[in-house]
Amino acid sequence: MSKQPTGCTGHFTDSEKKMNVQYVLRRIGIFFLIIWAASTLNFIIPRLAPGDPMAAIIGKMQAQGAQVANSAQIIALFRERFGLGDPIYVQYGKYLWALAHLDLGYSIALFPAKVTDIVSGALPYTIGLLTVTTLLTFILGIFAGALLVWHTTPRLAKYVITFFMMLAPIPYFLLAIIFVSVLAFSLGLFPYNGVVSVGRLPSQGFDITYIIDIIYHSTLPALSIIIAGVGGWILGMRGMMVTVLGEDYLTLAEAKGLRDWRIFFSYAMRNAMLPQFTGLAISLGYVVSGATLVELIFSYPGMGYRLFQAINTNDFPVIQGITFFLVVSIAVAILVIDLVYPKLDPRITYNRR
Repeated sequence: MSKQPTGCTGHFTDSEKKMNVQYVLRRIGIFFLIIWAASTLNFIIPRLAPGDPMAAIIGKMQAQGAQVANSAQIIALFRERFGLGDPIYVQYGKYLWALAHLDLGYSIALFPAKVTDIVSGALPYTIGLLTVTTLLTFILGIFAGALLVWHTTPRLAKYVITFFMMLAPIPYFLLAIIFVSVLAFSLGLFPYNGVVSVGRLPSQGFDITYIIDIIYHSTLPALSIIIAGVGGWILGMRGMMVTVLGEDYLTLAEAKGLRDWRIFFSYAMRNAMLPQFTGLAISLGYVVSGATLVELIFSYPGMGYRLFQAINTNDFPVIQGITFFLVVSIAVAILVIDLVYPKLDPRITYNRR
C-alpha cells in the first residue's frame, strides 16, 4: 500500500483497477489459507491431550455412583461411531470434508446433541454480551483518551480518566470476582449467575420485561469487561492524540477561528482514532470466543462456558466447532480491515510503486 491513485480526479486507471482486483483476490486466497491452517491445528491439538474422551465420560459417571455395565463395549461402540479408532489421516480427511459442508458433527459428551445446536444456543448470549461491551469500551476509551490530553479538559475529569487507565492491568475475571462478592453477595444489588431469573420464560411476541431481565443479569459481567478493558483504549488513544496535536491542520483550524469542540471532534479525534479501528475490528473478531473466565464465574451460558465444558470432557467435536467459529470470525475481521482500510484513509491504496 502506498500513495494515492494517479490523476487529479481520483479515478483509477485500467492497470490500477487490475492491481486492485489482484490484491483483493490475493487477500481472499490468504483468508482461505488461514482458515485451512487454523482448522488443521484445531484438529491436531485436541488429539494431543492425554486420555480417551469416552473413557473419561464413563469414569466420571462411575465416580458419581452410576452403574455402567459393559463399559468397555460402550467405549468401543462410541469410538467406532465417532471414528476415533480410524487412522489419523482418515479422521483428518473426514474432518475437512465435514467442515467444507459446515457439518460439525455430534457432541461426544452430550450425544445425540449436534455441535451446531450447542453453538447456536450459546452464540447469541456471547455476541449480545461481548459486542455491546466491546463497542462501549471502545467508545468510552477513545473519547476519554482524547480528553486526557486536550487542553480544555477540566482537571477533575483528567483525574477520573487516569484512575480508570490505572485499572487496565487488572484482569477482568478478578474484577468479576470482586463484583460477585460485593455487589451480588454482600449488597444483593445484582444476581450472581444465570441470564434470566429462575423459571422465567419469554412470552409470545416482544417481551420487554424479559429483555430487561437479561440486561439486569448481564450487568455485572459487562461491567467487569468494560472497566478492565477501557484503560487499554484510553492509553492507545492518548498516544495517538499526542502525535496529532502538533499537526499543521490543527493550527490552521485554530487560526480560522473554528470552535474548540469542532476542532476536537472533526480534526483531532477524527485523525487520531483511525488506527484504533484496526484494534476494534480484531476485538470484534474475538467476540465469538467468549469471555471464558467471566462466563464461568457468572455461570453465563456463552461460547466460553461451553468451550470450557468441552475441554473438561475431551469433547473433540464441540472444541473443534467452537474454535472453528472463532478462527472464521477473526479471519473475516482481518479481511474486512484489509479491504476497508483504504476507504477509511484515502492516503492508502492497493497499489505499490
